Amino acid sequence: MTAAAASEPAFSICVYCGSRPGEAQAFADVAAQVGHWIGRHGGQLVYGGGRAGLMGVVADATLAAGGRVVGIIPRVLVEREHAHRGCHELHVVETMHERKRQMAERADAFLALPGGIGTFEEFFETWTWRQLGYHDKPVGLLNQDGYYDAMLSFLQHSVASGFMGAAQMALIEVGTDWRALLGALVHATGFPAPDLLSQI
Repeated sequence: MTAAAASEPAFSICVYCGSRPGEAQAFADVAAQVGHWIGRHGGQLVYGGGRAGLMGVVADATLAAGGRVVGIIPRVLVEREHAHRGCHELHVVETMHERKRQMAERADAFLALPGGIGTFEEFFETWTWRQLGYHDKPVGLLNQDGYYDAMLSFLQHSVASGFMGAAQMALIEVGTDWRALLGALVHATGFPAPDLLSQI
């Protein structure tokens, strides 16, 4: 673990996102904007600890904007995801279960950006945990450029088929505007004040 002096963060957001950059530049752009917003507003990023893909983009942007970054990465992925040695804290753990547990414990809210199977799994598990009452922290899904349209359509199909209910869907905040979604998630934690959320 590495550490650096930093003031107590105003809030802590766990961001799930791809270890690949994706084909469209818009995905990297929004990851950078999210990281910059977190840092600019005195927040802390909790994420998977890698430098690869969108993970590295959001971490670098948070650091550049003065935010605090906590990375949690399994030992087996240290080389594959290029562990980010610039984090204020970098925790190398033995299992994915431990990674997800620590990420959940360190966060006040959760946000999923575009990503692959790992992002899907983390998002769905956090959503499930909220339904089961293991936590009551806000969970958001950023549907950048329609990336999650097909998944959201399937989820509504699951509701229509009787395997899910509207109350379960209400446990997640879905948005296409990253500023509005971040503001809603952080405001739901009770901090910061609404006037701060309106600032870029």
